[in-house]
Amino acid sequence: MSAAGGHVEIERKFDADLTFPLPEFLDLPGVATLEQPVEQHLEATYFDTVDLRLLRHATTLRRRTGGADDGWHLKLPKAADERLEVHRPLGRSVRTPPKALTDLARVHIRDQELLPVASLVTRRTVHRLLDEKGEVLAEVADDHVAGKPLDADGGTWREVEVELVGGDRELLDAVGAQLRRAGCSPATTSSKLHRVLRDRMAPEHKPVELSRKSPAGDVALAHLREQSAALMAWDPYTRTNEPDAVHKMRVSTRRLRSALATYRPLLDVAVTEPLRAELKWLGGVLGEARDAEVIHERLNRLVSEQPPELLLGPVRRRIDLEMRQRHRAALATIRTELKSERYFRLLDSLDGLDGAALSAESKAKRKASAVLPRLVAKTRRRVLQAAELAQSAESAEQVDRQLHEVRKAAKRARYAAESVAAVFGAPADSLAAEMEDLQEILGCQQDGAASREVLRQLGAQAHLAGENGFSFGLLHGLDRRSGDDRYRAVMQAVQDEPAWLR
Repeated sequence: MSAAGGHVEIERKFDADLTFPLPEFLDLPGVATLEQPVEQHLEATYFDTVDLRLLRHATTLRRRTGGADDGWHLKLPKAADERLEVHRPLGRSVRTPPKALTDLARVHIRDQELLPVASLVTRRTVHRLLDEKGEVLAEVADDHVAGKPLDADGGTWREVEVELVGGDRELLDAVGAQLRRAGCSPATTSSKLHRVLRDRMAPEHKPVELSRKSPAGDVALAHLREQSAALMAWDPYTRTNEPDAVHKMRVSTRRLRSALATYRPLLDVAVTEPLRAELKWLGGVLGEARDAEVIHERLNRLVSEQPPELLLGPVRRRIDLEMRQRHRAALATIRTELKSERYFRLLDSLDGLDGAALSAESKAKRKASAVLPRLVAKTRRRVLQAAELAQSAESAEQVDRQLHEVRKAAKRARYAAESVAAVFGAPADSLAAEMEDLQEILGCQQDGAASREVLRQLGAQAHLAGENGFSFGLLHGLDRRSGDDRYRAVMQAVQDEPAWLR
């Protein structure tokens, strides 16, 4: 995954004594020789908000001179040992970071000002590990660092970084093992900047091991924090329209809103209900682009399945033009709203989801095993109730509307089961899988209803343009026939309530 031309940096850091001798890096998988060491002098100024919002989210923004990649660097967390690094040239300004980088970090910066917060001077010796063809597999950087906050004295230290270039994780493990045997230890901080400013960092939420005996409120808050982090993690990729990013961010938004509803008896609704409303707004903003993608893909698939003699006129071209225009317009709306004050205040509210969001009632303090199964069971009963109403619907339009309600209820039940899976294990996973199956079946039907409306509009446009609208009518009829048998089978499977929910 990349954003705005960035690349994924895979590295590990080690603390080392000033007199530590580097190992010779012999007998490493795939390594044939070492390149002659290269020494670099690096000077960097780091930027952040006054309350260190970037650093608190494991993100760094710096202006660095020296070395082959001097310039502005933004580093975003991605996975274990992995960060996304985005680079821009130095430019003329030394105090104003490039907009292309600040936009990618806007989810944390929001409407706060960026200030220089620390400076580092590094004497780096780079050792490149080469394969038999002379290609670089990894770089080992031996860094002697002097770092300080801009308003205080600092210190000096030594660390060793191992970054993969063309090698794999087996090599990363092997180099790390040699460094540890030689006397290095895994770094105690995630970055050089963290080492400099760690005394100014607010205490982090330390993850606790949850069980059925844990307070129900703790399980709820852990899930809400997890989904808040997921939403914010997808923000930079959504801004640059990376594949599937809009969908993933929208899912996180929906999971949060669903959890706030499922756990309502445990929460202070004066805090959480306004947040639910804002999450609904954000889901709507993200939904237009995602819906355009889904409908476009669905219609193109329908067109591809038809014999050429039944496609009269520029059918595919008209579909492509219309859906691409809708998608572009939706993305423009997303970019606008993701830099709005409304969005920033929503993010502030997510940051504030802590113990204060729990109700003062004792239910949140009771054991998870005594409270959460009943809340999940309630979401499952909503599915069955909605399905009964769908069966009694009379017109096709009523059926479509009510099946959409079944789908929404199934989605909430799925998310509810997934949110307690870490505590209740396989039974919760099984319920989530059943609800996901039902959701996907009904999702196809809902997508079909939206697709048929697009086809009706395109058929009308084709007629007004003097084209033959036959093919759009044909596609409209074909799209209606799908999913009924699978829907009935899944509904039959979910009739019996699982024992753990009783």
